[in-house]
Amino acid sequence: MRDMSDFLEESMIREKIKRRWPSEDDGYEENGENEDKLSDLPDDILLHVLSFLNTKHVVQTCVLSTRWKYLWKHIPTLTLHSSSFSTMKHFARFLSKILTLRDSSTTLHTLDLVHHGEIESRLLKNVLNYVSSHNTHLKELGINVRADTCLILSCVSSCRALTSLKLSMYPKSCYNFSETLFPNSLNLPDLTSLDLTNFVFCGGQNGCAAPFLAFNKLNSLVIHKCTVKHAKILRISSETLVNLSMHNNKFNIGIIELSTPNLHTFTFSGIPSQIIRGSGLSSVKLVSIDALMYSNDRIPPMVLLSWLLEFANLKSFIVSSTTLQVLSLFPNLLKVKHLSLRNLKSMEIKLHPHLLGLSDVLEEAMLKKAAAKSRKEATKLRKAFNAGLKPPFIPDGIVDFLLQNSPSAKVDITTSAF
Repeated sequence: MRDMSDFLEESMIREKIKRRWPSEDDGYEENGENEDKLSDLPDDILLHVLSFLNTKHVVQTCVLSTRWKYLWKHIPTLTLHSSSFSTMKHFARFLSKILTLRDSSTTLHTLDLVHHGEIESRLLKNVLNYVSSHNTHLKELGINVRADTCLILSCVSSCRALTSLKLSMYPKSCYNFSETLFPNSLNLPDLTSLDLTNFVFCGGQNGCAAPFLAFNKLNSLVIHKCTVKHAKILRISSETLVNLSMHNNKFNIGIIELSTPNLHTFTFSGIPSQIIRGSGLSSVKLVSIDALMYSNDRIPPMVLLSWLLEFANLKSFIVSSTTLQVLSLFPNLLKVKHLSLRNLKSMEIKLHPHLLGLSDVLEEAMLKKAAAKSRKEATKLRKAFNAGLKPPFIPDGIVDFLLQNSPSAKVDITTSAF
């Protein structure tokens, strides 16, 4: 028996659709104003349009008319996000229904499962079994849950046709601090896009972790909140890699080695603490950096400067104000004559709110510089800070420093989100 909430929700949907979308029972005006041209399109076009929607909304189109009643059963894409449901109970019931009622003969091209929390084992197994039963043609798979990671990785390994894989893996219990090791044996020969969150990359006897060697067609790689164990070097080696993104990782290593001769875009957010070496940066044309720093540490400013020295052919630079603040802490930065950024065409600076720890470090550095000139100037500046003055978002002279080899590059300052 259906819950009253389900009945009310369906009634509301019907009313909204009647107001915005004429059904076949409404009749047509002679001038064609109410003509339902969308429903006249072939099934393959309608299914392509529906594939861009959340599956919950796709199913809701069944109330439009008899033309749409069963169309949703043939959708090649399943986008299953628990945030679209008021309770986990409603999400679980919908998930079970969709896997049961969807036409099993229809090829499943894409599945994206997202639930920010622990998911019931039985429900997850149902989804994974469904994925495995369609693994021959499955091209894109995304899973973001807190669950038994072994079950998920076992399922993924069976999907040999995948071209895109996005995994956010967390232990089943928030009190379980076990780690999810990224399997070096994962064999996905057609994979072009890989997005990983919360994985551990393990090194070998040579003290180097090289987890992506098996992916010979990899074009895009995103690493988020990952770490490295039993290694001093993380090696990313790929002839085909074009886009590399690294966000808030917890690498306890000193070196990232890139052997990526065709890398075009490099994106980074977090605390810069690893030297990047190899052939991976000379080909880069677009760089986006949002650097953080919460305490007085000489490593991040030094690392940032070393990165800039490697960008020989960079054309576009997107940088946060916090990145410029961290870089400005390098001793006597403005006196450094660097040989990079000679081909820079544009630089976008995104203003971010002040970070509490970084702001304190910047104040200390500014006071030290003022004290080197005169005690009076340092005292005056300290009083200003005590009265609420904050360090400038863009440190004095740093833009000119970055553009010293490309003075004609266009500079934009924005406040949009990074």
